[in-house]
Amino acid sequence: MGQLMAKLMGIFGKQEHKVIIVGLDNAGKSTILYQFLMNEAVHTCPTIGSNVEEVVLRKTHFLMWDIGGQEALRSTWNTYFSNTEFIVLVIDSTDRDRLLTTREELYKMLAHEALRDASVLIFANKQDLKDSMTTVEISQFLTLSAIKDHPWHIQGCCALTGEGWNHRGQGPRWLIKEGEALVRSAKNHTFPVVSCYLLGQEDPLAAPPPQRQFNSTSIS
Repeated sequence: MGQLMAKLMGIFGKQEHKVIIVGLDNAGKSTILYQFLMNEAVHTCPTIGSNVEEVVLRKTHFLMWDIGGQEALRSTWNTYFSNTEFIVLVIDSTDRDRLLTTREELYKMLAHEALRDASVLIFANKQDLKDSMTTVEISQFLTLSAIKDHPWHIQGCCALTGEGWNHRGQGPRWLIKEGEALVRSAKNHTFPVVSCYLLGQEDPLAAPPPQRQFNSTSIS
């Protein structure tokens, strides 16, 4: 039913892509949401429940739900899954002790029926901090290469400065590309062709690298 509605919206009107922004507490989810919305850092408090904003990137509309990541709230994430097209998973790259918990939550989401067609964008946040894990380390620990039935992209970033994620970054560009593909699919009543970008391959949408390197990997 959700796919049918998405197709009808793509044919007859503006299509708005539902995005859930998830991750453990203190990962930087709300900061990233408001960077998307206003392109600047905003002081945030721990999210109790959720925040929701409409974000327009290059004429592509996204309805972004920022969901609280405290342990007591994670059991409620599935109440937001219906009609979700994109999962944005935000990771604190310095939080080595809880990366296993992040992996468990990720694969729990990917196994959920309501998210069977969702694409996954992972932001490895806080790359500016000492001893932060690289995107390669995080990708290997999360075994992202084993994910074959969901398009995914991992992007290193610093949410406070916008480096590595902002509207010119590879992460948002990948999100836009996937959103545009969904619109074309809805209009043509077909599903987009799936292609793979393996670890180490050049991202075809990559912008010229900034002075500080924030690595990314995709499969889409």
